[in-house]
Amino acid sequence: MHENTEKKLLRDCAATRIPSGETITLAKDTNVYITQALGGSYTVATDQGLARIADEDADALGIEPAAKAEGAAGGDSSIAVDEKAVWDQLRTCYDPEIPVNIVDLGLVYDCVITPREADGSRVDIKMTLTAPGCGMGPVIASEAKSKVMGVPGVGDAEVELVWDPPWNQAMISEAGKMKLGLV
Repeated sequence: MHENTEKKLLRDCAATRIPSGETITLAKDTNVYITQALGGSYTVATDQGLARIADEDADALGIEPAAKAEGAAGGDSSIAVDEKAVWDQLRTCYDPEIPVNIVDLGLVYDCVITPREADGSRVDIKMTLTAPGCGMGPVIASEAKSKVMGVPGVGDAEVELVWDPPWNQAMISEAGKMKLGLV
């Protein structure tokens, strides 16, 4: 909907430089070109290269931020965590350079939900990246954690970046391969 759209920033805006992961500020009146708008974040081309603008700063683009999940129970230990809901949240996380979510890219290796008597369940996720040197890894992992924390019943989440086994294109789901034109 917003992809392939040129915008002028309405205010100074925090952004993450791609692929280094460095935090930068894009100045008001900067012209940007939205190249990807997925999962509540926006990849923009600027005169400084590619950058990622988070949903909470969408207003700087003149875009209404995405609605936050309503009724998330957070750490309520009386609610059993729905594993499908966790995976669905992970499917809303995207590499800013690839239009396929991290699950269909095959980046998520493991997801373990541990019920606890108090403070909600703990979710431990192991994921990798398409390239070990990608500076966006901590940004993507943090986004995954934040989104999983919004699942009802989750009281704590941890996302660990792992490198074994090394990622390769064979790990991409059929849906992801179709999106990338690999089938």
